[in-house]
Amino acid sequence: MRRCLELAKKGIGATSPNPMVGCIIVREDKIIGEGWHKKAGTPHAEVNAIHDVKNKALLKDATLYVNLEPCSHFGKTPPCSDLIIQHQIPRVVIASSDPNPLVSDKGIKKLKDAGCEVVTKVLQDESDFLNRRFFTFHKKRRPYIVLKWAQTLDSFIAPLFEKKNKGKIFWISNKISKQRVHQWRGEETAILVGVQTIIQDNPQLTTRDWEGKNPLRLIIDPNARTPPESLILSDKEPAVIFSKEQVGFPNQKKEQVIITPFNLKGIMDYCFENQIQSLLVEGGLHTIQNFIDENLWDEARVFSNDKKLKQGIDAPQIKKALSHSEKIDSDLLTYYFN
Repeated sequence: MRRCLELAKKGIGATSPNPMVGCIIVREDKIIGEGWHKKAGTPHAEVNAIHDVKNKALLKDATLYVNLEPCSHFGKTPPCSDLIIQHQIPRVVIASSDPNPLVSDKGIKKLKDAGCEVVTKVLQDESDFLNRRFFTFHKKRRPYIVLKWAQTLDSFIAPLFEKKNKGKIFWISNKISKQRVHQWRGEETAILVGVQTIIQDNPQLTTRDWEGKNPLRLIIDPNARTPPESLILSDKEPAVIFSKEQVGFPNQKKEQVIITPFNLKGIMDYCFENQIQSLLVEGGLHTIQNFIDENLWDEARVFSNDKKLKQGIDAPQIKKALSHSEKIDSDLLTYYFN
């Protein structure tokens, strides 16, 4: 099962809105086939593992291990449980049940009804954590929310606005940490900031320092203050601006969508309806603190180092014990879980 989880991780950032799944097939204590779900719309892990077995006759005397319950319904691909039954694989070991109502326990039941021995809950905690985005989306009907910010030793996230040059970012974290953030962007479905971040920093919110897909950019802008010259309006990447009114911007392209709900509930509803499974919140103090105060977050990642500002914009306040930390050169990265 640990090997299944290792394989599943290869799909991070590519499988959404599907989960990350790895599968191996074992006969006489030897792996004879393995595979993982590589991208939404492509064959599932079980299909790839079965296809990897050169002598299909061996499947009738094998055990299939998979970290998530095999699907039992027709989606973009046929049911994996049907394929397992078709090849008469006698034993299946599963880590997690699928929280998706279309699947939940139906795949397990179908396998058992066909005479297959099914073992469940093997390394379930590790498996559930790996697919925490998928589980949160289906159980809470909202994306998995990751808050991220960097703060100085004296707990500021930025200088006061009048003391910095407009459009020039004051970097607290180092270049390696910045690259890590761009990696994270490629792992999540969307990224969110408030309009003040757009006004002050004019960010691109892309993965330009890391090879990976760009997240969908979400901007909270109740009063339509996004500057017309903003990069999010002039580049080719899509963005969604949440505003009180249906408004247009001078440089608006068809990729930018302006919609009216701008409170956090409206944004969460939009995310669920549009299959946005995970959200990286990189906004300023007001935006991040709103998510914290509404208890609308799952994970926080905080960079800090020995830089001092003496005065500036306060860092968000989070009342949770830290989970763990790691050093990234001169920075300390601390993780919190809600």
